[in-house]
Amino acid sequence: MAQKPFIERGFLEKLERLAIRWQKSFPGLVGGHNPSRQAGPGLEFLDHRHFHYGDDLRAVNWRAYLRFEKLFMKMFHVEPRIPVRLLLDVSRSMATGGGTKFDYARRLAAALCYVGLVRLDAISVLPFSDHLSDPFHCWGGRHRFGPVVDYLSALEPQGRTDYLAVVRQFSTRFLQRGLLVVISDFFDDSGSERPLQYLADFGHELFLVQIWDEEDREPAARGELELVDAETGAVELIDFDGEARRRYAEAFDAYARELQRVALASGGRYVGLSTSLPVEEAIFGPLYQARALQ
Repeated sequence: MAQKPFIERGFLEKLERLAIRWQKSFPGLVGGHNPSRQAGPGLEFLDHRHFHYGDDLRAVNWRAYLRFEKLFMKMFHVEPRIPVRLLLDVSRSMATGGGTKFDYARRLAAALCYVGLVRLDAISVLPFSDHLSDPFHCWGGRHRFGPVVDYLSALEPQGRTDYLAVVRQFSTRFLQRGLLVVISDFFDDSGSERPLQYLADFGHELFLVQIWDEEDREPAARGELELVDAETGAVELIDFDGEARRRYAEAFDAYARELQRVALASGGRYVGLSTSLPVEEAIFGPLYQARALQ
């Protein structure tokens, strides 16, 4: 039996059109569209300087040469390249429910990477659980999508979630601020809000994508249950009735609102996605609408 493709060709064709409609690249979210005072290739004229041996002749102002018989180089405002980093949760909690969340998150990451490739943006994918893995750099155009699929397909869920440790490592290794897309269920016994707030305070723009399975928000089972933590193996016995289910769902929704508050308070974005919503609909629906708010 042939294996189902990681991303269907029809979906990629739709992503091509989506990339064209998006007026700003990913770096545009954090100010990459603002002109700098650096000189280089660009659209907005800045100044002239004298020609030096080895300079690109295409930037010579030939009209000025005809007038002054001297070579002058045209300089322009440069749009700085703001880094885009995608933190992908690969902890064991993402594998609950038959791995639905894990597969969903990887396909979502692949779709975002493809849009970036089409727009010639550069994205660094960083898997994490209790530590931050080495980045996989995604750049160079749509023809480089194959290695992205190979990389994401080879990932396996492992480790427990530790946002504080991951944020500490991230802050040490990546000093330049940028757009930070976090795809996760955000399940951390110690909480993820304060570490994420630290990243926002440091100057990173947060785009939080919370993924959950319907069982995460409202477990279907009733009666006396033995719950086993997917990451620690800890066991807890509870009596789960209708009232307990209601309180559980309310607590889940309150946590989602807190994540949204952290993102929006710093000028970032938040999107909550149930795995019951197809990835294609998520890209063209909530994620696209979140960017439209920019």
